[in-house]
Amino acid sequence: MTKNKILNKVKMPFCQGCGHGIIVRSIAKAMEQLGYTNHDTVIVSDIGCSGLVDPLFDTHSIHGLHGRAPALGVGVSLGLDNPNKKVIVIQGDGGVTIGLQHVLEAARRNIDITLVVMNNLLYGMTGGQISGLSTQKFKEQRHFEVDVPPFDIVKLAHASGAAFSARATSIKTYTEVLKDAIEVNGFSIVEFSSLCTSYAFKKLDELQEVFEEAEVYRNERIPVRAHHKERKSLLDNLQIIEKEFDSKIEKRVGLVLAGSAGGGVQSAAKLLATTGMFSGLHSTMKGEYPVTVGTGFSIAEVILSTTPVKYTGLETPDAVIVVSDDGWNKIKGNIQENSTIILDNSLKNEETESLKNKVVYGDFNRAAGKRGAALAALSYWIKDTGMMDIEALKKSVSSHKYSKVLLEAIEAGLNILT
Repeated sequence: MTKNKILNKVKMPFCQGCGHGIIVRSIAKAMEQLGYTNHDTVIVSDIGCSGLVDPLFDTHSIHGLHGRAPALGVGVSLGLDNPNKKVIVIQGDGGVTIGLQHVLEAARRNIDITLVVMNNLLYGMTGGQISGLSTQKFKEQRHFEVDVPPFDIVKLAHASGAAFSARATSIKTYTEVLKDAIEVNGFSIVEFSSLCTSYAFKKLDELQEVFEEAEVYRNERIPVRAHHKERKSLLDNLQIIEKEFDSKIEKRVGLVLAGSAGGGVQSAAKLLATTGMFSGLHSTMKGEYPVTVGTGFSIAEVILSTTPVKYTGLETPDAVIVVSDDGWNKIKGNIQENSTIILDNSLKNEETESLKNKVVYGDFNRAAGKRGAALAALSYWIKDTGMMDIEALKKSVSSHKYSKVLLEAIEAGLNILT
């Protein structure tokens, strides 16, 4: 096996005297001594001082959200399903505190990863606040949370089912403890005491005084492996849309539809995008609506282009269709002067009348109802501009389970007088 170097020559990004650099070197030594190459190794990290390790390793690496590194590591391990590869997850005591449930779940399921916890007793990147793994002795020195016990992550992981759990407080043992952990077939965790010279201690012996040694805990378990099944590709079920109609669009047209949740805005936008494809155009569609889904605004953006759409942003739409107050209140602050605006009659007031844009009003809600207003306004726009064949829009709804209702909304829009 080729012995590539796990670490590169990038300068350590840590403060002078920080213990994280020692742990990083111990990880590399342990992996190399066990025969792993940089191609066999995946490093997963998250936010904090410990998350600065990514550029130091010449391995595969993933950087995630604060506390979520174990969850990412679980996904990588199950996806690889290869005992010859090793996933090393690196977190600080802050990351473990924030994502404790991810650690316990990985231990409970006994996923084949090694979690390295760099415990410098505090949140070093944000000013030295106490974490859930700050030891009792350290908190007593700080006169903070003296009556609130810390988590013992080693014992917690063991109780949750980890195959290997240990704490290392002596630099001399770091590499050997790591080798023992990495060789375990299943979930292993090693908590390292790490010196923070900026917010904690200046000397190692001061750090060691606030850490307690822990025995090595083991659970004899078989690790969880992924069960792979052959399934048909989701792409096999995609409808192939061939060009059947012509279009007068020469370059690119962007359209915004806005209304209320449940008003058919997203459906109308999807139908417009499909209409574009039936017209031989490249189409994109994206929607925006609140988490509540059933209340509030609903907005969709559609781009129709004669060339591939490489950027789906739509800062200056050619046309904006709005059929309710919810939609108008959401987008009115972003209206561009060169956009044509098509509004439902219910939105006609001093504010909309004062716009410098070309504004067209139509009775879309009355003609097609709340659920059909957006589609009716869309069909009006297609007829008014002549950019596409209205038959292409009708073709788009022909296979829909509510095709009859949708066709009625289209016809209502075609008969709107402004």
